[in-house]
Amino acid sequence: MADTAKSKGLPLFEAARAMGISFKEEVAPISREVTANGLRFNYLDWGSEGKPPLVLMHGAFQTAHSWDFTALALRDQFHVRALDARGHGDSDWASDGDYSHDAMQQDLDAIFPALGLDRFILVGLSMGGRNAMLYTSRHPETVAQLVVVDIGPETQQKGKQNIARFVSGSREGPFEEFLERAHQYNPRRPLEQLRGSLLNNLRELPNGNWTWKYDARMRDRFQGTTASNEHLEEAIAAIQCPTLIVRGEVSDVLSADAAERMQQMIPSSQLVSIPRAGHLVPGDNPVDFIQAVKKFIASP
Repeated sequence: MADTAKSKGLPLFEAARAMGISFKEEVAPISREVTANGLRFNYLDWGSEGKPPLVLMHGAFQTAHSWDFTALALRDQFHVRALDARGHGDSDWASDGDYSHDAMQQDLDAIFPALGLDRFILVGLSMGGRNAMLYTSRHPETVAQLVVVDIGPETQQKGKQNIARFVSGSREGPFEEFLERAHQYNPRRPLEQLRGSLLNNLRELPNGNWTWKYDARMRDRFQGTTASNEHLEEAIAAIQCPTLIVRGEVSDVLSADAAERMQQMIPSSQLVSIPRAGHLVPGDNPVDFIQAVKKFIASP
């Protein structure tokens, strides 16, 4: 029953309407593949070819479907593509377990040319935002506008610890168990919204249990290391394109002070705080997030 609902896209459209998200058509994305840097990458193509290209990059332990609400609302104006990073979703896992920022930069260096992207808008959340900033600093001629969501060179340890506790739970179990844990981690979201999200972030095993759609080695690396921010600070200082910094008003990852300092580092940047949103801003308050992104993109 869940697979049938997922294949028809019913949870997405119904949830979007219930949350007040405006969209023109009930169009589900097409799952496509591109081979780059020795791996097969999955991405969701939301159509609208010929319109300005816009790329969405998810956070750690998420998938391209994390952007479904955003993509649905933007596809009438942009040719939207949402990527599954290595080790996430339906993309290949790294055979050597390399999920470093350098490896992901090499991926992007190969993926974007393979997709024919030479000038586009880039949007990234958390890990995707870090990767977006690093890429933009190295390819200023390619990124026309940049949106960075709830990540910066200074992050709060409390937020990382909360994420680590959540992802360190059961690796396999009944779907409802994952749903209960997700609601405890993020009670801001209705259960039905979380259910639809988890259908895209979990896969069912032959024994009837479910498990996450990411490489567990990446989770172990996340829990055991502390990312260096030195290169990120250098990258942020090098960003010249118009940039929107988005912070969740109640985020436990990016503090208000850190977001303001980051905004001061990027000459052509704006900062917006999204109410009723934690770290996972696009899913916590998609209506206000989408409005902020649309306003930024439309500004001179």
